Amino acid sequence: MVAAASKGIGRAAALTLAEEGARVSVCARNGEALDSVVAELRGLGVEALGVVADVSCAEDLERWHAETVDALGPVQVLVTNTGGPAAGVAGSVSDEAWLAGFDSTLLNVVRLVRLVAPGMAERGWGRIVHVTSLVAKEPSDLLAISSTLRSGLMGLTRLQARELGPNGITVNGVLPGHTLTDRQRHLAEIRSAQLGVSVDEALQMNGDLAAVRRLGRPEEIAGAIAFLCSEQAGFVTGVNLLVDGGATRGLG
Repeated sequence: MVAAASKGIGRAAALTLAEEGARVSVCARNGEALDSVVAELRGLGVEALGVVADVSCAEDLERWHAETVDALGPVQVLVTNTGGPAAGVAGSVSDEAWLAGFDSTLLNVVRLVRLVAPGMAERGWGRIVHVTSLVAKEPSDLLAISSTLRSGLMGLTRLQARELGPNGITVNGVLPGHTLTDRQRHLAEIRSAQLGVSVDEALQMNGDLAAVRRLGRPEEIAGAIAFLCSEQAGFVTGVNLLVDGGATRGLG
């Protein structure tokens, strides 16, 4: 199961897992985009399912999980993922934006793990990967909600790893850096207006923050996700892995 997989990192993760031979169930809010991804997955020769669902809605997550099990069998791998919450500095965002961010960024992770963990534990094997962001370790003034909630998700990842580890389930986080996605373009548009530069220049400024002096590609994030979902990564759990091209400066 790969959440929010109609585009960006979610789509890349679904395709990379399919290339490794996995049957893949994906969800997203946009049915047309979802159908396109499912066609790509099936074109790789694997069974695939697409379910229109909003990850902030508990009923949608329950339906996605039930349809996945019915169509493809027990869930062995879960990749939680979502679009970023509303941008804004801490003092300017509304209560409604904070609550919406909590539902879509953190509570959906709790709900999805609650759905898949019992089946994984019964079989004694499972892989759970949470896609978060480098702002979990290096907070951004512009992304107050995301920075706060994704830091909390780092703690949740460690707690889930310890809780589920005795059942053969690993739980890890992947913290992408500046990656060329629609979200990155949206943030570049905001910075473009703030700084009086073009959107392309704003994108390049973010790319220059990385040691490798470029933006990441969704496929590069997906490669790290796929490794953490593999048999070879069975002794890696509770890790919050930065995949940021060396952008983050802190040691922690």
